[in-house]
Amino acid sequence: QERRLYGPLGWNIPYGFNDSDLRITARQLSMFLDENDEVPWKALKYTCGECNYGGRVTDNWDRRTLLTILDKCYNEGVTTQESYSLSSSGQFVVPPDGDWESTVDFIDGLPLLPQPEVFGMHENADITKNQNDTNRLFATLVLTEGGGSGGGGGGSTDDKIDAVATDILSKLPDNYDMEAAMIKYKVKWEESMNTVLCQELIKFNRLLTVIRNSLNQIKKAVKGLIVMSIELDAVGSSLVFATQPAMWKAKSYPSLKPLAGYVTDMLERCKFFGNWLDDKPPPVFWLSSFFFTQAFLTGSKQNFARKFTIPIDALIFDYEMMPKNSYRNGPRDGVYTYGLFFEGARWDKKAEVIIESQPKVLYSEGPVMWFKPIKAVDLTLYPHYECPLYKTGDRRGVLATTGHSSNFVCTIRMPSDKPSSHWIGRGVALLTQLNE
Repeated sequence: QERRLYGPLGWNIPYGFNDSDLRITARQLSMFLDENDEVPWKALKYTCGECNYGGRVTDNWDRRTLLTILDKCYNEGVTTQESYSLSSSGQFVVPPDGDWESTVDFIDGLPLLPQPEVFGMHENADITKNQNDTNRLFATLVLTEGGGSGGGGGGSTDDKIDAVATDILSKLPDNYDMEAAMIKYKVKWEESMNTVLCQELIKFNRLLTVIRNSLNQIKKAVKGLIVMSIELDAVGSSLVFATQPAMWKAKSYPSLKPLAGYVTDMLERCKFFGNWLDDKPPPVFWLSSFFFTQAFLTGSKQNFARKFTIPIDALIFDYEMMPKNSYRNGPRDGVYTYGLFFEGARWDKKAEVIIESQPKVLYSEGPVMWFKPIKAVDLTLYPHYECPLYKTGDRRGVLATTGHSSNFVCTIRMPSDKPSSHWIGRGVALLTQLNE
């Protein structure tokens, strides 16, 4: 339950675990121990991880986290090793065999406020928890903020709305010329990326149109030229409080950035696709720029499948972390990508493995990655961590009509010299964008 305090680092979805789950698990533990000569570890893990607590878990990655936590407590080392360690520092261990009073005294001697290591997390998790608390506080304060005129010579609310709208409009690029795009990048059997590009340009045109129209209308509304509808009033409030308007979110890619960061990020994405449209496909793709990232990855896999006449269902991606930060030419097969961020760990270029985060550094840039299509039967496994890739730091998502999650993208095998359970406890994930 305490992992909920750490936000998505703890659980993707905050579950309502309660005392009844603990009581039934304790009763089952007592029953299994009394009725069996040997400890039935599999049965204990199943009843607790799949039924009692696991029955509440709806996210597959949360289920993986739950079973990893159980493995730390439900294993033979607990009964065979003296002072079995439950944390990396060795401060939290299994109480020595004794009577009830000695066990209680041992528990009373533990720290009152447990450190993140108790839950398998890095010390930076405390910073994340405190930031989450602060953000929730400020979000609540914003809800209590009323309208009216600003103080200290800041001008009225209407003036602020007009100024912000004018500033954003001055930066917006024109819509992409779809006719020219479809002529230059025709639908080809051997190049699926042409279709991916045109689909992305259509989505950005819709977003740019909604932003441009809403800003022009809110400028007229604050001047009294048109009626201030409920939707426009919500847009105006968002401009004042520097948040994304709900009208934009309906046509936008997932993003948790504030208004200024969102606009800057959107302009960078438009520039990326504009360069692709005007020139040629880049040698290294900005993976974070896509509306539908899964379509881009599928397009790369489809190119390989058609080139070698292999069923696409028989292909998977292998992942290679590249040593350089940029490349002048793309790979023969697959794609080079950049723009991902680690949360809970970082990449060591020299050792070519993921390692612990630096103190007080919550996020770190990932390396250029080569998404390399290969036959599933040809995959060679190596010590790695199955790292989930999400579009935003919220990590939660819903299934779209395409069958894909609105947030989860794919799993990337990251080379590691530590067991997967270590990184699972830390909640390590890759993100396409930060919340800032």
